[in-house]
Amino acid sequence: MPRIPIFRLGSSKERVVPPKLARYTPLLILEGLSAGIDNLRHDVYLSPKFVEQMRLQMTRLVARHGNVEGLLAADSPLATGKKAHAAYRSPGTSSTLPQPQLADIKSLLTELQVAALNRAKRDGNISVDLLARLAVIKFLRSELLSQFAQVLERCRILLKGYEGVRQQTALEFREKVAGFQVAKKTVLRRAGQELFQTLQEIEKETLARMRRSLFGETAGADYSLFINRLIFTDDGRDDHLNADHYVMLGNWDRDPDRFPQMREIACAFLKALDLGPDANDLSVVDSWLNSPQNAQELVAGGTPDVETVEGTAQEARLAVWIELLEDAKVLEHVIASYEVVPLLSEYSPRINAQQLKNGLVSRAECARVEKLIKDHSRLSTDSLLAAVERVSNCRGAERAKVAGRFLRDFLRYHRDLRRLETLNSALDGINLLGNEKLRELSAVNGTLYEFLLAEEQRPTEDKVIHHVILKADIRDSTKLTRSLVERGLNPASYFSLNFFDPVFKLLPKYGASKVFLEGDAMILSILEREGEPGFAVSRACVLAREILDIVRGYNHLLQRAGLPSLELGIGISFQDAAPLYLMDGEQHIMISDALNESDRLSSCNKRARKTVEPLESLFNVYAFQTISDADAGENADDFVMSYNLNGIRINEAAFRKLQREISLQTTHLDVPALWSTEQFKLYSGLVPVGNEIFRRIVLRESQIPQIDPRNSAFRRWTDRTYYEVCSNPVIYQMLEEESATGA
Repeated sequence: MPRIPIFRLGSSKERVVPPKLARYTPLLILEGLSAGIDNLRHDVYLSPKFVEQMRLQMTRLVARHGNVEGLLAADSPLATGKKAHAAYRSPGTSSTLPQPQLADIKSLLTELQVAALNRAKRDGNISVDLLARLAVIKFLRSELLSQFAQVLERCRILLKGYEGVRQQTALEFREKVAGFQVAKKTVLRRAGQELFQTLQEIEKETLARMRRSLFGETAGADYSLFINRLIFTDDGRDDHLNADHYVMLGNWDRDPDRFPQMREIACAFLKALDLGPDANDLSVVDSWLNSPQNAQELVAGGTPDVETVEGTAQEARLAVWIELLEDAKVLEHVIASYEVVPLLSEYSPRINAQQLKNGLVSRAECARVEKLIKDHSRLSTDSLLAAVERVSNCRGAERAKVAGRFLRDFLRYHRDLRRLETLNSALDGINLLGNEKLRELSAVNGTLYEFLLAEEQRPTEDKVIHHVILKADIRDSTKLTRSLVERGLNPASYFSLNFFDPVFKLLPKYGASKVFLEGDAMILSILEREGEPGFAVSRACVLAREILDIVRGYNHLLQRAGLPSLELGIGISFQDAAPLYLMDGEQHIMISDALNESDRLSSCNKRARKTVEPLESLFNVYAFQTISDADAGENADDFVMSYNLNGIRINEAAFRKLQREISLQTTHLDVPALWSTEQFKLYSGLVPVGNEIFRRIVLRESQIPQIDPRNSAFRRWTDRTYYEVCSNPVIYQMLEEESATGA
C-alpha cells in the first residue's frame, strides 16, 4: 500500500468545511446481574416446552431446506414394520416428526421473549431482557448445528434399512443424503436466514413497541445487535449471504480484496480527508466505518451534485476513493463482486462463488470457469461471458457509481461484522443450563435466570395488592328514559343493546370484572395481583377509550334511526391497596374508597356544562373551583364543579401509577388553552394490550381554575391539578400528523 498524501479539498477562494461524520461503536453491557455458579458467566435456564418444541421445529426447518423431508417421512423396510424415523429417535424428542399442531417458530420465540420483557419490567432492569435475548441466540445457534447432525444421522440409519431391497429407491435416497451432506453450508445458511427473518419480524411487530412502552427509549441497550444478518454465520464470511445483502469480498489468500486489505484502504481514505486529529485515533476511525450513512456524506453514493459546493467536495472525495481502489488494483474486483450476484443462482454451487467472481476479472481464471461450465452439458456460458464484458466495459460515471455504492455496502458490512464480534463476546458470558442438578444448584444460590412460557410460570400467591375502579355514567339518563317511553320504546333494551352488552364483551380482554350495575351506570374493577406485570391503570385507560369508541359508533347508527344519542362520563380511581368485601349470602360486596372517588370523577355539573360547551374545546374534562384554596381548606373537593362529557378523568394516584407502568413522553400539540392562560401538559404512551396489540393514550395534566360562582368568570389558577385521558379522536390524529412531520 503506497503512502497516501493529505488531500486538501476545495479552492483557495472558498474553503470547504470538512464533512461531519457519524460515529457508532457496538456495545452490550449487562448491569445488575448475578454471576452464575462458575463465578464467570450468567446462568440461564430456558423454558423446557420452548426448548423441546423448538428442537422439533428446527428439525423440520433443516429437513425442508435440505430437501430430505420426504426421505425422513418414507417407510423403511425394517423387520418391525415401523416407520424408519422411529429407529433414530434423539434423546429428549418425540418419536415422530413434528406435527402441524405444534406452535410454530415465530409463536414460540414471541411468547418467550415477551415473557422475558415482562420479567425485566418486574425486576426494573433492562439487562434481564438483554440476557434472555442472548440466551435465545446461543440456543438457536447451537441447535441449528445439532439438528443438522441429527437429521444426517437419521438419514444414514434409514439408508441401512434399504440395503439389499428396492435398489432403485435406495440409490435415489443415497443421492439425496449425499447431496444433503455436501450442501451443509447452504442448508445452514438458508435455515439461519429464515430464523433471522423471524427474529426481525418479531422485533418489528411486537418487541420494539412493547419495549418502548415499558422502558421508553432504552439508551445504552443496543438491540440492533440481535437483528443482524450475520448472527448465524461462523465468522461473518459467507459468499452467498454477502453477495445478496452486502458485497462479496475475497476469501482466498491471493485475493487482493479481502476484508483486512479493504479496511486498510478505507482507513487510508478517511485519513486523507483532513478530518483533524480524530483521524489518527483508531477507535474513532473504526466508529466512522461503522456508520453507513457516512458514505452518503462523503461521496453521495457515487453521484454527487456538482452544482453545489458540497457536491464539488464530494466529487473530489470520490476521486480520491477511486484512485485508492485503482492503486490497490481492487476496483475491477469490486465491479465483479456486483456482476457475479445473478450468476450465483445459475452456476453455483457447481462452481465456487469466488472462482466465478475471479473469472470475471482474470482471463486465465475465466478459461478455467468456462471449462467447468462446459463439463455440465446443461449449462451455457452466455451469462458468464456477458458479465465479463460488462466488467471490462465499466468506465467513467458508471465506474464512479459502483465505487460509491461499494463504500456504502462495505461500511454496512463493517458495522454488522463489529456487531457480530460484540455479540459473540457477550455470548461467551452466557451459561445455558440443561442439567437439572446444576439448575437446582444455581436456583438455590439465587443466581439462576429462568425464562419460562406463560403456562410454565410458577403459581404465585393469589394476593391482590392494588385495584382500579372504572365507572361509566350515562349523562341525563332520566331525561333520556322519559324521551324513549314517550316514543313507545323500551329504555331497558335500548341501554342493554347499545351500552351494557357491547362493553361486557370487552372485559376479558382487559382482565376487568363487573362490580355492580346501576340503572344508568356500570362499575368495573381491575385487580392487580402479586407477581403480575402490573398494567392495571394503563389497561383501564385503554378500556375506557374503547368504551367511548363503541358508544360513538352506536351513536352514528342511532342518529340514522332517529333515536337519541348516548353521552357518557368515565371516572377511573386507583387505590394502592386491595379492596375489602362484605358477604351477602354467597355474594361478595366490594367496599373501597375508589368507588366513591370514581363516582365523583365521572360526574358532570350542569352549570359547568353550560360554561364549557360553547367553547367547543378538543378536551372533554374540566374542573372548576368556586372558592379559594384558603377558604376551602381540607374540603376543597366539595367546592369543585366537574365537567365530564364523553371524557375520562383519573385521580392523581392513577396518574402516578401510570408513570410507573409505561413510559410517558411529554408531547406538544397546538391546541387552544382555556382563557388563553391555561398551562396544561400533554403526555403520550403506548399500552401493551396483547402480544402484538398496542394502544396509544394521551394524558392531559392541568391546573384547576378558581371561578366566580355567580357568572363563571375566571379569577385565578389554583395549585391543584386534575388529569384527563384524552378521548377526542382529533387529538390522536393531530399527534400522528405531528409525528409524521417530525419524522
